[in-house]
Amino acid sequence: MSRILPYPILSASLAATWLLLNAPLSPGNVLLALSIGLTVPAVMLALRPQAVQVRAPGTLARLAVTVLSDMVRSNIDVARIILGLRRGERRTGFVTIPLDMREPFGIALLSIILTGTPGTLWVQYDSDTGSLLMHVLDYTDGDEWVRRVKDRYERPLMQIFAP
Repeated sequence: MSRILPYPILSASLAATWLLLNAPLSPGNVLLALSIGLTVPAVMLALRPQAVQVRAPGTLARLAVTVLSDMVRSNIDVARIILGLRRGERRTGFVTIPLDMREPFGIALLSIILTGTPGTLWVQYDSDTGSLLMHVLDYTDGDEWVRRVKDRYERPLMQIFAP
């Protein structure tokens, strides 16, 4: 059964997502949902992803709360900027952040966090130097952004995915 359903939760999630996004429920949509739910995990099996070892689940829970609160706060800040409530105060800019983390899963999760947070965007990562280029909608001080990313996201991710 593991060859047919190598990742059963992923299969069920993909099929359910397909059905939710493609309403109304029809035999064709159900067939497509099942085929996607079975095909994508089979492709994932062929890629042979490494097993992820979470070392600090408590830190992961705290990081999730931090990210959610940062996203809410960023949504409010971006809405103020877009609605013109902070006229003249906004300055966009790029920040280069030297990352100490080299764990691929941690780097991938950091990219999702930064891109998913309104007002910030992961632009480029140089794996040779470990530096990240990030665009910020509300640029204040580059050193402040470096500290924020390293303290709020990178350090917890390094604890979570420590070898």
